Amino acid sequence: MATGRKHTSEQITNLLRQIEASIASGKSNAEASSACGITVQIYYRWRKEYSTANPDPSTRLKELESENERLKLLVAELILEKQLLQEIARGRT
Repeated sequence: MATGRKHTSEQITNLLRQIEASIASGKSNAEASSACGITVQIYYRWRKEYSTANPDPSTRLKELESENERLKLLVAELILEKQLLQEIARGRT
């Protein structure tokens, strides 16, 4: 029966950052992974699983800004539509 260590998602993301930094400084994937106490296979599995969990902050900010702009336009359109409907309702009574 395998007795693997349980890592929290925070620990995994920290390990992935450490490994990425080691790789950027010239170590191989195997060296960087073993220095952190995991196998290369686990590194690749975690990278695949957690790479989408923490997108680049600047990319995420741009996405949120564009979504915010879109939502502001929708709200403005709804407010205008509501005002028009209120004016029409007042004219009929």
